[in-house]
Amino acid sequence: MRISRCGSRIHGELQKLGIEISQATVSKYMVRHREPPLQGWRTFLDNHVGDLVSIDFFTVPTVTFNVLFVFVVLAHDRRRVVHVNVTESPGAKWTAQQIVEAFPWNTAPRCLLRDRDGIYGHGFTSRVGHMGIKEVKPAPRSPWQSPYEERLIGTLRRDCIDHVIVFNDNHLRRILRDCLFYYHSCRTHLSLEKNAPEPRKVEPPDHGKIVEFPMVGGLHHRYRRLAA
Repeated sequence: MRISRCGSRIHGELQKLGIEISQATVSKYMVRHREPPLQGWRTFLDNHVGDLVSIDFFTVPTVTFNVLFVFVVLAHDRRRVVHVNVTESPGAKWTAQQIVEAFPWNTAPRCLLRDRDGIYGHGFTSRVGHMGIKEVKPAPRSPWQSPYEERLIGTLRRDCIDHVIVFNDNHLRRILRDCLFYYHSCRTHLSLEKNAPEPRKVEPPDHGKIVEFPMVGGLHHRYRRLAA
């Protein structure tokens, strides 16, 4: 039978006092204190949803076979994309500057979730620490521990980037701008009770007929009721 460290010490003390007793008997009469449950990763994300942002990179090839890196900063509370930028050569200094631009004037969050990519070097860690942000790193090779960011990147690919040909970094920025406008103001999210990151009002039938408005170059549409 397994015995705790405290029980083992008690058993040792009893032996030194000439009291012959088995470890199992000591364990039987030990008061068992209920240990608090460990906080799971999903519980951590839920408990810090209002103070947590996540960051990540994903790549986009251009028509000339150059590779562009897209940096995305996502706030977990309303799935809002706080900041996005494009570069051909990301580095720790450039990435740190993006965090500064994303959270000016003491608006920095408490925690920042990011992977263990080597691009987040000393320059990045130092700048984030000076802003009072605590870095949270998931386990190696565990993208499922950053579910909101991974889902966002998948959404940007499926809903937009996979359907266009990118010419250069400026072109990609314009595409992302239009896509994120649709993402924030129109696209409903199951995790937000089928609402958009920027909440949409319900338009009852007496507001008029349904009219569609093309968005993101016609890839998607916004439906609204307008009076005749």
